[in-house]
Amino acid sequence: MKFKELKREIASCANQGFVAASDHLERIILGLGKGEVEALLTEIGTIPEEVGHDTTEEKLYAKASDIVFARALKEMNLEVEILRKRADCADIVAQSRYHGYSLVGDAKAFRLSRTAKNAKDFKIASMEHWRGDSDFSVLVCPYYHYPQSKSQIYKDALEKSVTLFSWEYLYIFLKEGVRETEQNSLKELWNAPATIAAQSSLLGAKTNFIPLQNGIVARTTGISDDKFDGHLADIKEIIAKRGNEEIRYYEREIERIRGLGKDEAIRELLASKKLDSRVDTIKNFIGQIRA
Repeated sequence: MKFKELKREIASCANQGFVAASDHLERIILGLGKGEVEALLTEIGTIPEEVGHDTTEEKLYAKASDIVFARALKEMNLEVEILRKRADCADIVAQSRYHGYSLVGDAKAFRLSRTAKNAKDFKIASMEHWRGDSDFSVLVCPYYHYPQSKSQIYKDALEKSVTLFSWEYLYIFLKEGVRETEQNSLKELWNAPATIAAQSSLLGAKTNFIPLQNGIVARTTGISDDKFDGHLADIKEIIAKRGNEEIRYYEREIERIRGLGKDEAIRELLASKKLDSRVDTIKNFIGQIRA
């Protein structure tokens, strides 16, 4: 399955209801082959611009990203459970088959058009809370959406022992055939914050430690830094191609809107602002307090 096919699948099942559609996507994604999962990992971190904000389709996209994350961990030979509950918990729980550790994981995807991200978007404090009795807490985000310079998220991640992972890392693991075995534990990957804190004076600082973490990932994968950088370069090109596709989507939208008549444009503006829906919400609230 290619990314465009997954996008169409999400759109086509959005009217089934969230639970039924989630089950449908889970059956499909968990049944994919390794190569198909690798391909999805290069694009799943980018939400298509055509997916409406706060829609069922957007929620299903988030669920699909959880499932892709879980499928990647299964390929790495971990036992994984996708959690049904959405509020105040992580997306997945995974356990080592051989080395006695467990982790919780949370998946994030962002739109290319959204540049203003802050510490709250990464939910580091929530990740610490969601860890519970598990050993590690792993956040998966698009690699190039992590701040490039100093940021509060780096300080928080070290202090709260939350691993800042990426879809690109998972792609590299699958591409290189990294799997946990009795002889090969992946524990060092999930324990990256402790390793970084022990090797540097960054604890309590806001310095970007991703370059240091890249070394841990490359070492665990068994590849050279140059080959690691080569994988990232390949993904950069895929992201750039997606970016151009998203630009073309907005260019088509601009042309479509310019061609609207006055009445059509007014209806579209009202729909985009959801004014009728907000009026109905207030009326319902008034009705409830008067009941």
